[in-house]
Amino acid sequence: MIEITFPDGASKSFESNSTPFDIARSISEGLARNIISAKFNNNTIETSTKLTENGNIVFYTWNELEGKKAFWHSSAHVLAQVLEELYSGIKLTIGPAISNGFYYDVDFGNHIMSEKDFPKIEKRIIEISREKHLFKLKSISKREALNFYKKQGNEYKIELIDNLEDGTISFCNHDSFTDLCRGGHLPNTGFIKAVKLLSVAGAYWRADQSKTQLTRVYGISFPKQKELNQYLELIEEAKKRDHRKLGKQLELFTFSNKVGQGLPLWLPKGAALRERLENFLKKAQKKAGYQQVITPHIGNKELYETSGHYQKYGESSFQPITTPNEGEEFLLKPMNCPHHCEIFNSKQWSYKDLPVRYAEFGTVYRYEQSGELHGLTRVRGFTQDDAHIFCTQEQLNEEFKNVIDLVLYVFKSLGFENFTAQVSLRDKKNKEKYIGNDKVWEEAESAIINATKEKNINYKIEYGEAAFYGPKLDFMVKDALGREWQLGTIQVDYNLPERFDLSYIDNENKVKRPVMIHRAPFGSMERFIAILIEHTGGNFPLWLATDQVMIIPVGEKHKKFGKKVLKLLENDEIRALADSRNETVGKKIRESELNKIPFMIIVGDEEIISEKFSLRGHGGKDFGKMSIDELKKFILTKSYEAIKDF
Repeated sequence: MIEITFPDGASKSFESNSTPFDIARSISEGLARNIISAKFNNNTIETSTKLTENGNIVFYTWNELEGKKAFWHSSAHVLAQVLEELYSGIKLTIGPAISNGFYYDVDFGNHIMSEKDFPKIEKRIIEISREKHLFKLKSISKREALNFYKKQGNEYKIELIDNLEDGTISFCNHDSFTDLCRGGHLPNTGFIKAVKLLSVAGAYWRADQSKTQLTRVYGISFPKQKELNQYLELIEEAKKRDHRKLGKQLELFTFSNKVGQGLPLWLPKGAALRERLENFLKKAQKKAGYQQVITPHIGNKELYETSGHYQKYGESSFQPITTPNEGEEFLLKPMNCPHHCEIFNSKQWSYKDLPVRYAEFGTVYRYEQSGELHGLTRVRGFTQDDAHIFCTQEQLNEEFKNVIDLVLYVFKSLGFENFTAQVSLRDKKNKEKYIGNDKVWEEAESAIINATKEKNINYKIEYGEAAFYGPKLDFMVKDALGREWQLGTIQVDYNLPERFDLSYIDNENKVKRPVMIHRAPFGSMERFIAILIEHTGGNFPLWLATDQVMIIPVGEKHKKFGKKVLKLLENDEIRALADSRNETVGKKIRESELNKIPFMIIVGDEEIISEKFSLRGHGGKDFGKMSIDELKKFILTKSYEAIKDF
C-alpha cells in the first residue's frame, strides 16, 4: 500500500501501482474524466503513471495552467505527426506549450509550407484526435534514442539527446508517431476537440543566428469548439487594441530602421503621456521618502563584472565600448542596480540614516534578438521606474509593505483592478544554489509572506522560483481581455550588498550589511505603456489622456469664440484642442472619436448666445449643457477622481 496526500492535507491509502486516474476516480468519476495530468512529489506525470511510493498529488484539469500546458504540448505532438504525414522527409526539432497555445519548430527542407495549408492540417489533426490514441511515455536508453534519430537523419534531436544524461531520456508514443519528450500529456488525443493554426514564422535553431533557420508553426487547441470561437473573437478584439496600431494612430511613438531596431522614438503626444506617468509616480515616491538620482547610460565593464550582470548579459548583449586608453572598456548599462550601489557606497552610513531609498527613471540596454522584438513590449532600449531601498533586517518587513502600498496605488490609479500575486521562495531541497544563510532567508521569506497577508492580497507560493540572491513578490495583472501580464516586482537582495561591500554602522558601533530591496511598479515605461494602450484600447484615464477636450466650431463665424473657450480651458490646465478646419461637423466628430479624445464641445450660434455648452463624451454619451465654469469643474473633477492622495 502507498499513502497519498492531497492538496488539502488529507491522505488516503491506495494499492501500489495505482495511477493518478485511479486515485481521481476514487474521489469522483467526473474528476477522473476531466484530469489531464498530475504532479506527484513536485514532478509532472501522466494520468497513467504507476505510483509505487508515498507522496503528495495534485490533479490538473483544463482549468489549471499546468493542465493547459499538457493539453497544448500534446497538441504539438499531433501537429508534428500531421506535418510528417504531409511533408515527407522533414526534420522535427522541439514543440513546447507556450502561454497561449503551442508551436513546433521544423526544418522543412525543400518543402514550402504556408498559411494556405492550415485548413488541411487542422482537419487532419481533428481526425487523429477523434481516434482517441493513447499518449504513452516510456523511458529509453541514450544509445537507443540516438540510434532512432540517426536512422531518421535528424541532427537536431541527436544534438538534444547528446546533452541529456542516460536514464533521464523518454519517448512519447501515440498512434504511429514517436517523439523525444519529458512528459506532461493528455491521457489520449480525444480531449482535443478544436484546433486553429495561427501563424508561421522563422526561428533559428537554439535561437542562434549562426545556425539553421527553421519554420515555426504556431497553433492553439481547446476541449470545446465554443472556447475556440471565443478565443478567435478575443484575437480579433486584440488586433483592434494592438498597441503598435493604436500607437501609430494616436501618434504616440514610432520606430526607424536608421535609428535601429528595438529603439523607440517617442512623438510629442507619447512623450507628454509618458511624462505624466513619470510625474505621477515621482509625486507618490517623494511622499514615500524616495530620493531621485540620475546615473549615466554607460559604466565601466568592471562595474558589471562585480555585480554579475556582465556574466548574465555580456555575451548576448551589446558588446563593450573601447576607448583610446588600451584595455579600458565600457558597457551600455543593462541594469541600474550597480550604479545605485555605488551611490550608496559614496559615504558612510549609520543605522539612524536607514532606510535610504533611491529612485531613477533609468534607461537600460539589452540586445534582444531581432525575432524577439515586438513593438514596445520587447525593445533594446527601455526605461525602468527603478528604485532600490537599503535598510536593516529589522526594517525589511515594514519597507516591503510600503512598497506593496505603492504598487497597489499605481494599479488602482490606472484601472488595473484584477490581479494576483506570486511569492517566489527557495527550493527547500536544493539550497546550495542560493546565497545567504538559513536565518536571513527565513526572515526575508517571512517578511514577504506576512506583508502580503497583511495587505489581504490573493497570492500563491512557488518554491524554487526565488532569485539566487533572495525571495521576491511578482504581481500578475489581467487586462480587459483577460490576458495576464507580469507587472510590478519586489525583490529582496543579499547578493549585491555583499558584492559591492555595502555597509552601515549599527547601534553597537559594528559594521553591518544592509538589505537591498529592488522594486519597479511599472517595470519598464515602454512595456507598461504598451499594456496600458491595449488594456484601455487607447481610451486612457482622463488624467492621463494626451488631449482631454476637442472644441468643434460649427462654422467660420464660430471659430473666434471657440478659441476663447480653448484659452479658458487651458488657463485651468485642461488639455484642449480646437478643430478649426474647413470640414463638416460630422467629419470633425468622427475624427475626434477615432483619436479617442474623451470630451467634445460643439460651438454654434446657440452656445455663443447662451454661453452654455453641450458636453459630449467619447462614444456619444451626453453630459448635458453647462457654463464654462461648470465645464471646467466637471472635467477637473472627473480627471482626478481616479487618483487619490498617496
